[in-house]
Amino acid sequence: MKKPALAFDRKVDGAISFFIQHYGKTKFMVAMSKKIQYLGIEGLWNKGPKAFIYFFLFYLIRDTILYIIIPIWVAKATS
Repeated sequence: MKKPALAFDRKVDGAISFFIQHYGKTKFMVAMSKKIQYLGIEGLWNKGPKAFIYFFLFYLIRDTILYIIIPIWVAKATS
C-alpha cells in the first residue's frame, strides 16, 4: 500500500507529501504566508489584490473543511 502511494507522490512532484507535511497547505499558500509575514496584509493587498483573494479563499475553504465539515462528518459517523 505504501509503495504505490509513494510512487504516485513522485509522479505529482511530491505534492501529496508536501500537503501532509504542511498541515493542508499548498505551495501557493506557504509562499503567500511568507509574503504576508514580511509585507503585511495591506501590503500584500496593494501588491496584488487577485493573489490576496486567492490566498484568502484557499484558507477559507481549507479551514471550513478541516474545522467544520470533517468534525460534523466524524460526529455523524460515530453516533
